Amino acid sequence: MDKINIAEKLSLFNDYWNPRIIATLNGQYVKLVKFKGEFVWHKHDNEDEMFFVIKGLFKMEFCDKTIEINENEFLVVPKGVEHRPVADNEVSVMLFEPNTTLNTGNTKGELTKENLEEI
Repeated sequence: MDKINIAEKLSLFNDYWNPRIIATLNGQYVKLVKFKGEFVWHKHDNEDEMFFVIKGLFKMEFCDKTIEINENEFLVVPKGVEHRPVADNEVSVMLFEPNTTLNTGNTKGELTKENLEEI
């Protein structure tokens, strides 16, 4: 049992769309990731995802609406809902999701990360 300094963990990487595992609990991963630009449209058939903005802001696009998530706010995307994160500027996000969650869900491609680094 060690405490985790989020700012310290975020300082360990500078790339985008590449989540890092910082903790596990009850079959869930706690991940940190930086966004910038547009991600791919995707969905997760079996997992909900929680996006908590630590620094910055981003927009979560859905087929019928767009929601802006600001610093110290979070959004839960229910399983089966198609979505796409978009960030005009760099944003730091904490993710809570089952350890089976693939970052690109049903849309595999160059942004898919199957083996996540633990930091």
